[in-house]
Amino acid sequence: MKIGIADTNFARYDMARAAIKELKRGCSAEIIRYTVPGVKDLPVAAKILIEERGCCLVMALGMPGPKPIDKTCAHEASTGLIMAQLMTNTHIIEVFVHEDEADSEGELASLAERRTREHAENAIKLLYYPERLTREAGTGQREGFEDAGRVGD
Repeated sequence: MKIGIADTNFARYDMARAAIKELKRGCSAEIIRYTVPGVKDLPVAAKILIEERGCCLVMALGMPGPKPIDKTCAHEASTGLIMAQLMTNTHIIEVFVHEDEADSEGELASLAERRTREHAENAIKLLYYPERLTREAGTGQREGFEDAGRVGD
C-alpha cells in the first residue's frame, strides 16, 4: 500500500515531516512525497501521486497566507483537490493551516504539527480501520484544536 504526501515549499512549516512521522508510527505503507511550489499546484500533484505513483490515498498539505488573495488561492486549490478526488475515486485529505489561524509563530508551528498529525491518524483510519471513523461520527472532532464535542443526544 502507498500513501502520497503532496506538500509545498511556500509553507512556513515542514508539514510533510510531521505527516510522514505519524504515518510511519501508525502503519507500514510506503510513503511517497511530492513537493510543489504552492497550494494551487497540489491538485495535480495529488493526481500524479494517485495515477502515476499508485497511491491509494494522498495527504495534500499547504499553508495559505493571511491575505484575501491567499484565501482565494486556498479555495481554488481546495476545489481542485475535490475535483481530483472525483476524477480518481481516491481520498485526498486536505490539510491546510492558514497563517492567520495563530497569533504567534510558535502557535502556528504547533497548530501545523498537531493538525497534520491528526489528519495522518485519520488517513490511517480511512485505510486500515474505517470502523473507528464510524464510531467517531457526530463527536465533533477537530484537527489542530480541541474537539468541539457532541451536541444533542
